[in-house]
Amino acid sequence: MEVKRRKFQGVLNILSFNRHFYVFGLGVLLILFVSHSLLKWPDLFFWIIVAAFLYGLIMPLLVSAYVYDFSGYYELHWMKEFIKDQEKVKMIVNINAGFDETSFIIKSKFPQSDLKAFDFYNVKQHTEPAIKRARKVSLVYPNTQQVASSSIPLKDRTVDIVFLLSAVHEIRSHEEKVLFLKECHRLCTPEGKVIMVEHLRDFPNFLAFSVGFTHFFSRSVWKDAFERAGFASFRETKFTPFMSIFECSP
Repeated sequence: MEVKRRKFQGVLNILSFNRHFYVFGLGVLLILFVSHSLLKWPDLFFWIIVAAFLYGLIMPLLVSAYVYDFSGYYELHWMKEFIKDQEKVKMIVNINAGFDETSFIIKSKFPQSDLKAFDFYNVKQHTEPAIKRARKVSLVYPNTQQVASSSIPLKDRTVDIVFLLSAVHEIRSHEEKVLFLKECHRLCTPEGKVIMVEHLRDFPNFLAFSVGFTHFFSRSVWKDAFERAGFASFRETKFTPFMSIFECSP
């Protein structure tokens, strides 16, 4: 089964899952206009504040449309750079944080491989409202297993590719990230690898998401986590200025 994405599905997901943020932002704008009419703020000061709020509301949608709807991210053609010989890939693991948009697509790209999907979402530890809403509409890949981030029920050195696609930033604790990546390291065959995709806490994502960029982590944080988890290589490739693909091998 291959899932065909709708036009602007990425933007619609952002609006749906983060609607509390947009309701709050629009409410603040309404208060600004009312207070301006009553208190007669200086026009320049007023319009600077309005422009800042509009930037914070609109720019994430524009960037999300670019990254998720127009860049070809969900077509997965970019994987060819990291997986040269698909016929040798026998076992794939795809791990999500409660919202799985990729397992059906990955399976369509690797029909000969055994794909197992795992969900490490923990309602007590991972408390983002957006994830709670996303889980309600997410398609569930057959036999997806709910797991703890520190325990994945597979044997050592049995997995050729571990995909972590825009998921691991939901693990907020650095120590928990290290434990999770140690599990991924344990699963990988000697020739296996982890392929992780993440936004970073960097300047392009600050321009895109303003203070929302703090929801992501810096390259140095990820490098430290992978090294502490035992990975020997850590290579970053940019997929658009706003997303990074990390290829890490045991």
